[in-house]
Amino acid sequence: MTTNKAWFVYFLRCNDNSLYAGITTDIDRRLHQHNHTKLGAKYTRAKRPVTLAFLEAALDKSTASKREYQLKKLTKIQKERLVSKYSSS
Repeated sequence: MTTNKAWFVYFLRCNDNSLYAGITTDIDRRLHQHNHTKLGAKYTRAKRPVTLAFLEAALDKSTASKREYQLKKLTKIQKERLVSKYSSS
């Protein structure tokens, strides 16, 4: 049995102004994990609180993972441009 869950790629803005990229099927749950539990990434645990800075839908987990990889390779300036376009829309 296959379920088609929606996948998302996201950037979180950390309290040191850095950006963290990840993927999830539930952004509210994941944001809570990053801010309040040990299930959040080790990177974000030391940089709390984090806020959602960018969210993009993906067709499936594979597509989301590939897009996350692309986003992680961007320069800080390119990431900030992407985030600012998301914030202004």
